[in-house]
Amino acid sequence: MAQVLEFKLPDLGEGLTEAEIVRWLVNVGDVVAIDQPVVEVETAKAMVEVPCPYGGVVTARFGEEGTELPVGSPLLTVAVGGTAESAESAAASVSAEAAAAESSEYSGNVLVGYGTAGPAARRRRVRHESPAGRAPAQAPAPAPVLAPAASAPASVPAPAVADGPVPVISPLVRKLARDKGLDLREVRGSGPDGLILRADVESALAAAVTVAAAPAPAARAATAVGVVAAGERIPLRGIRGAVADKLSRSRTEIPDATCWVDADATALMAARAAMNAAGGPKVSLLALLARICTHALARHPELNSTVDMAAREIVRLPSVHLGFAAQTERGLVVPVVRDAGTRTTESLTAEFARLTESARQGTLTPGDLTGGTFTLNNYGVFGVDGSTPIINHPEAAMLGVGRIIPKPWVHEGELAVRQVVQLSLTFDHRVCDGGTAGGFLRYVADCVEHPAVLLRTL
Repeated sequence: MAQVLEFKLPDLGEGLTEAEIVRWLVNVGDVVAIDQPVVEVETAKAMVEVPCPYGGVVTARFGEEGTELPVGSPLLTVAVGGTAESAESAAASVSAEAAAAESSEYSGNVLVGYGTAGPAARRRRVRHESPAGRAPAQAPAPAPVLAPAASAPASVPAPAVADGPVPVISPLVRKLARDKGLDLREVRGSGPDGLILRADVESALAAAVTVAAAPAPAARAATAVGVVAAGERIPLRGIRGAVADKLSRSRTEIPDATCWVDADATALMAARAAMNAAGGPKVSLLALLARICTHALARHPELNSTVDMAAREIVRLPSVHLGFAAQTERGLVVPVVRDAGTRTTESLTAEFARLTESARQGTLTPGDLTGGTFTLNNYGVFGVDGSTPIINHPEAAMLGVGRIIPKPWVHEGELAVRQVVQLSLTFDHRVCDGGTAGGFLRYVADCVEHPAVLLRTL
C-alpha cells in the first residue's frame, strides 16, 4: 500500500517568504525520482527549479501557474512505495497523518545550495465539513490541481457551500481581503463551484474604489469631464515588487547626494583596443571600469561600507563584492561579482559574461543577487548620458556611467573631438562628506582619462 506524502514549498533562503508558480514540470500521474525538479517558481530574487525529495507517483498538484504561495504551503503530493494503481486509490484518502509521515525515500536535498533538511515543518490540515458539521478552525490549504476527469481520484473535496464557510481556499486570498477590509461573503467567486479566487477579490476591490470615487448624481454633470476610468492594476510582486521595496527603502532611509563629472575616455578606449588586439581572451569595457572602481574603493574605503543605525556605527567592509545593474525581460536585477578587488581584468570579463547570461536566462540564484557592497551601473547602454542613481540598499554608494560618444573637447590646449563620458556618483552622506565622494569620483575620472594611473597600484 502506497503512502501519500505531501511536499511543501521549502524555505528558499535569503529571508524569502513566498514564491510564484511559473511552470509545472510534472503532471498528476507522472512518476518522479528523488530530487527531480517538479516546479519552477519565481521569488523576489530569482527563478528557481524546486526538486522534490520524494520518489513515487504524483497524485495532486497545488496551485495553478501564476499562483503565489507562501513558504510552507503544499506544492504536491506523492504516493511512495506502491504502484501507479495503488497511488490513485491513495490519492483519494490523503490524511494529515500520511502527509506528515517520514519515508526512507527522502533525500533531504530540498534545494542544492540551500543546505539539507528533514521534511518541511508539519502543517495541520483541515478537513472540509458539511454545513451541519463544525466549521474549520483555520483556512485550509490551497486547492490541488488534479488530473483530468478520466483519471482524477473519485473523492475530491468540494468548496464550502454558500450557507457554510466562505468558499475560499487560498490563505493569500483571505489575507488580501482581510488587509483591505473586504467581506468575502459579499464576493462572488468565478472558480469551480463558486470558489473565490485572487482575481475575484482584486476585481471587488477595484469596483469598490470606483464606486467610492464616483461623484454624487447632482455633481456628475459638473465633473463629467474630469472623470476617468479606473486604470489597469498591475500587482507589485516578484522581481518588480522586490525592486519597488528596495528602492523605496533606499529613498526613505538613506540621505543620498549625487556628484558628477565629464571625462575624456579616448585613452581608455584605445587601451582596451590594444589589449584585445594583442590576442587572448577579449576584455570588456565593464571589466575595465570595474578595475578602476575597485582601485578607487581601496583609496576611499568609506564608500565600501554600510550603516548600522541600531548600533549607530559605520561598518567598513573588508572585500569588494561588486554589483552591476542588468536589465532583463523580467525586470532589473543586480548580480554580484564576488571579491572583485582581487580579480584580474580577464576574470572580471568572464564573470560579468556568465552572470549576464544567467540573468537573461532567468537562472540566477539568490546567492548571485545578494551580498553586494558597491554597485556599478552602466546606463550608457540605453543611449543616455547621465542619471542620478538610487543606492542599492544597504550599500553606501553607486557609480553610474553614461554613453561614451564623440564630443568637442579641449585636449592639450586644442579643440578636438574626443570620446567623452559622464560619470555620476550617488553616495550615502552618513558615511562621508562631499570631499571624500569628490575625491573618489575624481580618481575614477583620472583613471578613465589616463589608464596608466592604475600602474601605480599594481
